[in-house]
Amino acid sequence: MGGGGEMHNPFDIFESFFGGASPFGGGSSRGSRRQRRGEDVVHPLKVSLEELYNGTSKKLSLSRNVLCSKCKGTGSKSGSSSKCTGCHGSGMKVSIRQLGPGMIQQMQQICPDCKGSGETVNERDRCGQCKGEKVVQEKKVLEVHVEKGMKHNQKITFAGEADEAPDTVTGDIVFVLQEKEHPKFKRKGDDLFYEHTLTLSEALCGYQFILTHLDSRQLLIKSQPLEIVKPGQYKAINDEGMPIHHRPFMKGNLYIHFSVDFPESGALTLDQCKALENILPPKNSQQLTDMELDECEETILQDVNMEEEMRRKQQQVRQEAYEEEDEAAGGPQVQCAQQ
Repeated sequence: MGGGGEMHNPFDIFESFFGGASPFGGGSSRGSRRQRRGEDVVHPLKVSLEELYNGTSKKLSLSRNVLCSKCKGTGSKSGSSSKCTGCHGSGMKVSIRQLGPGMIQQMQQICPDCKGSGETVNERDRCGQCKGEKVVQEKKVLEVHVEKGMKHNQKITFAGEADEAPDTVTGDIVFVLQEKEHPKFKRKGDDLFYEHTLTLSEALCGYQFILTHLDSRQLLIKSQPLEIVKPGQYKAINDEGMPIHHRPFMKGNLYIHFSVDFPESGALTLDQCKALENILPPKNSQQLTDMELDECEETILQDVNMEEEMRRKQQQVRQEAYEEEDEAAGGPQVQCAQQ
């Protein structure tokens, strides 16, 4: 104690460690213990892309612990309880281990005798409704409102709706949105992507089709006169993407990705090929003389799936690496000569 200074409690340092209780059995000089916060309960909630586009409400039935109404969460008929002797009323058990000179290790766990409440109830005085557990189970229906434009992994929180416990601030129930895969649309942020395949004649001579949107509207999609679509080309429709959350009257864009379905080999006759040659721009291949052709080696082209080809090559490289390791491990070894 310094001159004229304030006298401090010598057990303050222990109270900061042990949650308000002295390890020597004394009570805290600071009054009542601080309430701990209960754990949040997290539930995944699967939603379709249509539900995220249009918004929806889902009613979910859940079971949770609530304070017993008969004993008001005391666990006893008389409403009285005694301090747990196992944790001295702190609700936590702490053990300290000496690791070395000037070094200690502290381990803390919930007291198994009182389950963290810091109090115990005499067996004869236990509440008949909760059997001394202080809480009973209750079924509750929650209505979850999924707003337009919400995203994958976005959270919807119901504050204070988790399990109740004595001297505990009740935690929250949190629903985490899980977007289900859509067969036609893909979402990227506030934009939508749609895959559509054209025939070769549609790509060259024009196309027209109906696109059913996520809100069941029918959109007419058609090409401009004399427009030619290349494989892999994108077209955009502004303001037809996802609604923007909290600004549902504003939307992203809808992008249509076109692929072109070319005819299979042998689908065209020679007469059709000649007719197409007369219509289409001339071939760009160079004209070769007979002498130049005689000097060339003729090749045979084969169809190939590049994904399977690269996968096969990777397996071959791994196999060769294993064989090299085996050869290195099983090489000639030096042995001591026998005498």
